[in-house]
Amino acid sequence: MADTSLNGPDRAPVVMGGEPGSYARSVLTERHPALIAKVRDAHPYTPAQRGRLDLLLEEITSGNVQPLRPEAHDRAAWVSWGMDEHTGVPWTDLPFLWAESYFYRRLLGAVGYFAPGPWQGVDPFEPSKSAELRSEEADDELRALDTVAGLPEEERDRALLLSSLWGNRADLGFALSQQGGTETEAAGAADAGGPGAGLIADESGRLWDLLGDAERVCFVADNAARELLPDLALIDLLLSTRRAGSVVLHLKPHPYFVSDATMADVLAALGRLRRAGGEAAACGERLREALRTGALIVRAHPFSCAPLPYSAMPEDLEADFGAASLTVLKGDLNYRRLVGDRWWDPATPFAEAVGGFPSPVVALRTVKSDTVAGLDPVVAAELDAEGIGWRTSGRYAVVQSGG
Repeated sequence: MADTSLNGPDRAPVVMGGEPGSYARSVLTERHPALIAKVRDAHPYTPAQRGRLDLLLEEITSGNVQPLRPEAHDRAAWVSWGMDEHTGVPWTDLPFLWAESYFYRRLLGAVGYFAPGPWQGVDPFEPSKSAELRSEEADDELRALDTVAGLPEEERDRALLLSSLWGNRADLGFALSQQGGTETEAAGAADAGGPGAGLIADESGRLWDLLGDAERVCFVADNAARELLPDLALIDLLLSTRRAGSVVLHLKPHPYFVSDATMADVLAALGRLRRAGGEAAACGERLREALRTGALIVRAHPFSCAPLPYSAMPEDLEADFGAASLTVLKGDLNYRRLVGDRWWDPATPFAEAVGGFPSPVVALRTVKSDTVAGLDPVVAAELDAEGIGWRTSGRYAVVQSGG
């Protein structure tokens, strides 16, 4: 897949960061400054670290995008991802996907995540992730696995799929941008009308068909903590019912987008499952054994933190996905990367927006940003009549397949 820019084929315009009143602009000008303040308070950072955070705040609010320092360990990778073409301008002049990704790389650099020393490898978002795992909401969700385990097979499978799908509401970055109780309202959207309410595209039948005798499934995770718990429960279902011979779990190689899952987050989630007792503990033990035997394989490819769509993935990652019977992509960011983060007409066929993927692919996504495709034209028209805000409210979700 040779496309290494966000512009690619001229099919639909790329979402840019500067349109007045847009969701993208609000993330760059409101969410990111708020996040810097939150990170500042997360750990007892040194004066030097706080100074670098202050400089980054000044840059994103009133300056131009600066390149990585020459000694940065990943500078060559970012040059190959377009850094030279995307620096020296205001952040809002950039493609939204590129700017958002680069911000998180710069934030990690400011707190010394990559630099040798005592702060190397210290996740700036870990306190929020840990608090979420300890929450009463997590307790309730883990206890619910006891009930789900006793359901008839079809109902059990549907419940675990919807739990994974709507678990994407437990996104710390999304929560940070919500005001006046909006997150609580969004979190209850699925419950308001019963299971699946707010599901505006549902091709889950295709998912189960592809899983009938899948030799290998790739599962690309999104967020850690509460969202990762139902994702792991769904993976356990695929393995324990032999719908998948093995599962390759793709994670981020380092913290990213506030709550994106790393290997440390998987280990924390497994520990949380095992401590919960009941079916949750049994699920955690089965997954630990799957890791030991190789039925569950973990990957953390550098491209998982790249500012580019999946159409630009390197050959080794393409081969990994291509060896799978099915790839399941979780979450909003993975969806954006899958369809190029473009302003698609929402009625555009999903397969057209994806434009090819090395394996059959299913997206499980709570809709929280502007790009969306593959909706029934009538549904799309009804939603657009609400105004653009339906795309970013977190009230709607899709299960879509392509490839």
